[in-house]
Amino acid sequence: MAGTWVFVEQRDGNIRKVTYEMLSEAQKWGDEVSAVVFGKNVAGLAPEFAKYGAAKVYVADADVFAQYNTGAFVAQMAAMIAEYKPNAVLFAHSFNGRDMASRLAQKLELGLATDCIAADINAGKGVFTRAIYAGKALAKVEVAGSPVLATIRPGVWSPAEKAAAGEVVNVAVAAGAGDVYQNVKEFIPSVSARPELTEADVVVSGGRGCKGPEGIALVEQLADLMGAAVGGSRAAIDSGWLPHELQVGQTGKVVNPTLYVAAGISGAIQHLAGMSSSKYVVCINTDEEAPIFGISDLGAVGDLFKVIPALIDELKK
Repeated sequence: MAGTWVFVEQRDGNIRKVTYEMLSEAQKWGDEVSAVVFGKNVAGLAPEFAKYGAAKVYVADADVFAQYNTGAFVAQMAAMIAEYKPNAVLFAHSFNGRDMASRLAQKLELGLATDCIAADINAGKGVFTRAIYAGKALAKVEVAGSPVLATIRPGVWSPAEKAAAGEVVNVAVAAGAGDVYQNVKEFIPSVSARPELTEADVVVSGGRGCKGPEGIALVEQLADLMGAAVGGSRAAIDSGWLPHELQVGQTGKVVNPTLYVAAGISGAIQHLAGMSSSKYVVCINTDEEAPIFGISDLGAVGDLFKVIPALIDELKK
C-alpha cells in the first residue's frame, strides 16, 4: 500500500497553503505520506513538498494537465489508485478539490467525507470530524474502504516543516483527449495585493452596517493596514459593495483565520457557518444584542464609522 496521498492544488506553480497543512497533519497518523501533483512542467515543485514531510512526490506531467479539468484529472487519479493502492487520498475543500473528489468517489464507488476539520486515518479506515448545522454541532464520520477519500477545510491545521526524502515518481500519463469534456480557454486571475481570502491569517469583513461603499472603504483601509484579506457578508455582496468571490458564509466561502474582524455584521447563522471556526473573533456593531457578540472574543458596541477610524489611527501610530 502506498500510504496517505495529499493531492496538490496548484496553479502555474503557485501552491495553496492547504497542501502544506494536509502534508503536516498526515505525519501524525504513522503512515507514509506522499504528495501527488498534476500539471505541466511541475516536477521542479517536488522539493517544496519534501520540506513538509512528503516521502514521495508522484508527478503526472503532460499538456492535458496544464489547466484543471475534471475528466482528465479524475481519470489520471483513478489509474494511479489502481496501480499504487494508497490507503487514503486527501483533497483541499476548495472548488476544484470538491469537484475532483466527489467525481472520483462516484467513479470508484468509494465513500467520501467532505469539509473535514479533523481526521484520524488508520488501517484503511478514516474517522473524520465535520461541522454540521451551520457550525452548531460536530459529527464524526467513518469512511471505510480503500482508499479513504476526504476533503479538508483550509486553515484548520498548521503547516510545519519536517524534511523527508521527497523521492520523485514520474507516473505514466493515463488521461488523454478523450477524457476531456470541458476546455479552459483562458484563466484570468483577479489582481489584488491582498492575501487570498481562504488562506489569509487575518480577515476583515464588512456587512450591512457599512451602509455603502464608504463603509466598505473603511473596512478595506483597516484590512490593508493589518495585511489582511477582505471579506463580506451576503448583505454586502448582494448590495454590490463587494464582489461575489469575497462572500463569507454558508453560500460563500469558509475561512479559518487566526483573527476575524466583523464590521457591521449582525451574525446571522448563515454568516457564522463561514467563519465561526476562526481562532479569534472581533466584532464592531451598534446592536449589543447582535448574535455576532455571542461568538466574539472581543466586541465593540459602537458605530463602525467611529470605531474603525480610531483603530486605523492607533495602527498608524
